[in-house]
Amino acid sequence: MKPRIYIETSIPSYLTARRSRDLIATANQELTQEWWETRKGDFYLVISEFVLREASAGDPIAASNRLAAIEGIP
Repeated sequence: MKPRIYIETSIPSYLTARRSRDLIATANQELTQEWWETRKGDFYLVISEFVLREASAGDPIAASNRLAAIEGIP
């Protein structure tokens, strides 16, 4: 059985946000994208209803991108 990981809202945010000018934020974005591409399959991912609500808030295009990134995660 795969280990279970709770995906909180910063993950889809980092995955879909425009590149930041802040070096730390940029590093977080790059590390998150690398992990998502190479390691997410090693885990059973879960999210909460709160994450869905939070990811759907704000700019409609950005929200759509965040929701697409977590689509299908129970």
